[in-house]
Amino acid sequence: MKASMMNTHMGNISIDNEVIAQYAGSVAMECFGIVGMANVNVKDGLVSLLKLDSMTRGINVTLEGNNRLKLDFHVIIAYGVSISAVADNLIETVKYKVEEFTGLEIDKINIFVEGVRVID
Repeated sequence: MKASMMNTHMGNISIDNEVIAQYAGSVAMECFGIVGMANVNVKDGLVSLLKLDSMTRGINVTLEGNNRLKLDFHVIIAYGVSISAVADNLIETVKYKVEEFTGLEIDKINIFVEGVRVID
């Protein structure tokens, strides 16, 4: 179990990285221009859109030294939107909401755009 630890005056708090990934994924899906998380098959080089119940496979959470988080998002973006605007919005929103939710600081958010989809 990989978990992020926090010490408080009342004791220790441990948050599983899967919980952080799940919350960060739900926040990311609320951002304009994000179609979904991507599952990258390194062996075949294939990218597939993940369903909502398995979107945490498109997010990697790493606990860096000094108890700071690093988040990697593999996303699929809507066709016709500015990738930089969507990425800036995603970074700003996820950083604010995840830091509020967990009480841990985010050191870095990396976004890997794995594809573009046309939305009806």
